[in-house]
Amino acid sequence: MLLHAKCLQRLAIPGPLRVLYKDYRTATPQNFSNYESMKQDFKLEIPEHFNFAKDVLDQWSSVEKAGGRLSNPAFWWIDGNGGEVRWGFEELGSLSRKFANILTEACSLQRGDRVMVILPKIPEWWLANVACLRTGTVLIPGTTQLTQKDILYRLQSSKAKCIITDDALAPAVDAVAAKCENLTSKLIVSQHSREGWGNLKEMMRHASDNHTCVNTRHNEMMAIYFTSGTTGHPKMIGHTHSSFGLGLSVNGRFWLDLTDSDVMWNTSDTDQTFHVRQFALSKLQTLSKFPITVFCSAPTAYRMLVQNDTISYKFKSLKHCVSAGEPINPEVMEQWRRKTGLDIYEGYGQTETILDENGAILPPGKEGDIGVQVLPERPFGLFTHYVDNPSKTASTLRGNYYITGDRGYMDEDGYFWFVARSDDVILSSGYRIGPFEVESALIEHPSIAESAVVSSPDPVRGEVVKAFIVLNPDYKSHDQEQLKKEIQEHVKKTTAPYKYPRKVEFIEELPKTVSGKVKRNELRKKEWKTI
Repeated sequence: MLLHAKCLQRLAIPGPLRVLYKDYRTATPQNFSNYESMKQDFKLEIPEHFNFAKDVLDQWSSVEKAGGRLSNPAFWWIDGNGGEVRWGFEELGSLSRKFANILTEACSLQRGDRVMVILPKIPEWWLANVACLRTGTVLIPGTTQLTQKDILYRLQSSKAKCIITDDALAPAVDAVAAKCENLTSKLIVSQHSREGWGNLKEMMRHASDNHTCVNTRHNEMMAIYFTSGTTGHPKMIGHTHSSFGLGLSVNGRFWLDLTDSDVMWNTSDTDQTFHVRQFALSKLQTLSKFPITVFCSAPTAYRMLVQNDTISYKFKSLKHCVSAGEPINPEVMEQWRRKTGLDIYEGYGQTETILDENGAILPPGKEGDIGVQVLPERPFGLFTHYVDNPSKTASTLRGNYYITGDRGYMDEDGYFWFVARSDDVILSSGYRIGPFEVESALIEHPSIAESAVVSSPDPVRGEVVKAFIVLNPDYKSHDQEQLKKEIQEHVKKTTAPYKYPRKVEFIEELPKTVSGKVKRNELRKKEWKTI
């Protein structure tokens, strides 16, 4: 995976690759013409007070009120069954102010109180986000795949005073609510009433939209996110009104390359319980039917999409595709380019430096830890700290740097190459092997839908590479021993031979976090538990 130091420079595509797709098109950046001059000229002033709802959304609302014509709605939602919601900035403002009044009046929440929101991708989810901004309450989003145990852990850890969810998860909340002493309010998005819950739809019908947005300081806590839990229990990380509200403007302008004429679709939290083909086809249909210009999705989604026939779909408006969350395999990027004529631009949301174990910056070509300089001044786009966990926050610091937990190296041209999560690196017979490069070789074999590579104990080498593989349906009836040998030989020819998986196990599905990341630590523990 090729990364520039500030993840803003687009990567040049070699000429030979462009002929793979007759309509290959590489879009000219809309927000800058030259990377070096943009880097030198770009400055983002941080005001003492900032609130995205007041300083951005309400400003666009004023443009609408003054008769300004905006090419697109502020919010556009579809449900896949023909249902559709479009809001302009004025309507979004009015509805979110009603929601804000419910939080402050009916729920008696005050500035700084924490609100957990566990909803599917319905309009109320976005309204809850904006309402929390307006009230200065701290948003804690959660995926609908959370279990009862997950919800209890998050409510107790966060000390949330309010939870907002729907019919599907309300019983799980009720089952644990008595163990959550800080929880005082429960709101449900439902067509029916439920004892002990405020019905949000009914309350919205009667709420006033007369609300004054709080004047939050730029460094006030805006949101708390639970980490994905790939290693240990999920931890809380805090973001401020500037680290998100202003920090992400850099992403929007220079990575997503957005203007006010674009329509962006971010699939975000991919639901891994969907059947692969059903999920992929719904995404392809949406990209083809609606004037989406910018598509943002996780690598898992792209891996699903390229397994489908895209010939019958025309993405007439689509011009820019991005991916983030975990590395995306080069083979998947090439397949997407062949099928759509578009590149996928990966995001790595930190300004990186490669360090040794003592915090010293390493020379080009030397592998080390990826770190972010946080002293004497912390980058405002970086999360502030691990909430209520000072020892964890301290453990991530090495001298003046925050250690990301990733390994990588910088080449002679100043580009950064991601190797692996520090915990995932495999040490075999003196070689350091990153799982991503092995997985990238594996995915090129036609039999493989997905794979995960971890270390496995070996009496001679100490550790060896083991691959857990999910086969494509057409290969499940093949002779598995013969297929293992074919796959091993394929990897030997595709990458350095010492990296090939000496152990292979075929499984039905890979263990993943609720956000879709592969839980390699779970597979690794399974391998080492008998030692």
